[in-house]
Amino acid sequence: MKRLLLIAVLFPALVAKRAQIGGQAVIEGVMMRGVDWWSLAVRRPDDSIGVHEYPLTSYMKKYPVLKLPVLRGVVALFESLVIGIRALTRSANESLGEEEQELGTKEIAVTLGIAFAFAIGLFFVAPLFLTGLLDHWLGDGFLFWLVEGFVRVGIFLVYLVVVTQLKELRRVFEYHGAEHMSIHALEHGEELTVQNVEKYRTLHLRCGTSFLLVVLVVSVFVFAAVGRPDWYWLVLSRIVLVPLIAGISYEIIRFAGRHEDSSFVRVIMAPGLGLQWLTTKQPDSAQVEVAIAALEKIVELEPPDRPPVKGVEVMA
Repeated sequence: MKRLLLIAVLFPALVAKRAQIGGQAVIEGVMMRGVDWWSLAVRRPDDSIGVHEYPLTSYMKKYPVLKLPVLRGVVALFESLVIGIRALTRSANESLGEEEQELGTKEIAVTLGIAFAFAIGLFFVAPLFLTGLLDHWLGDGFLFWLVEGFVRVGIFLVYLVVVTQLKELRRVFEYHGAEHMSIHALEHGEELTVQNVEKYRTLHLRCGTSFLLVVLVVSVFVFAAVGRPDWYWLVLSRIVLVPLIAGISYEIIRFAGRHEDSSFVRVIMAPGLGLQWLTTKQPDSAQVEVAIAALEKIVELEPPDRPPVKGVEVMA
């Protein structure tokens, strides 16, 4: 249970980029996801690298209605969370030399529940409560929602600073950097070698850190539209509107990912890139080797020269 709590608290800082190949740092390893497969590479206690592959079928393939704008972002995020939790748990087991324990539906539901409760309570309900203490000066207008948004961003920044300073988690953020660097190399057509990968920076435009920042900004406008109903409806709105906010934010990140070369997009996404100085650290060569192993497995299963799979969105 202690391990599930750690995964749930760590998870908001690790949700990764969207593309038809994306990734996520895990414990002593990297997870890479394509459209039909996801892979996991973990550095074992004996210094070998364990590489695993797992098939997957997106709900968007089963139910075409889920491909609609905004809705597809909610589905992609949910799928990313489920795969990410499985990858974190399996990497924790293998990195300690323990036998792999398959995570059941109940365990996944519990961990997701903890992660959602933690994130919504910290980033959505707490800012509302703190801003409410200033209600006498702020009134009921847009100033209230603007200050609440600043408080929300401030809490998020403090959370990132605290999490990234924990020594036992620093290596996870180094693997996060290795994951970004290896995908940069792939996107630039480089051969996946340690030397080639190490030429690239640890920051990436489509990182989940940028996504989370967009979520916080979008929430200001969505919550402003709610107005100031009775307090219980106000608190409830901070919970039930999260999927809508995530879906809208996803569409923004999706647009940015398809217009990476635009100067306008780069200016708008610059704050998210800045935050990645917190969530990514420079990896060593051994960590880069692990990221390459995970990415090579996905490239083997889903060659990059094959036609893009339409209608399936990948967020990790």
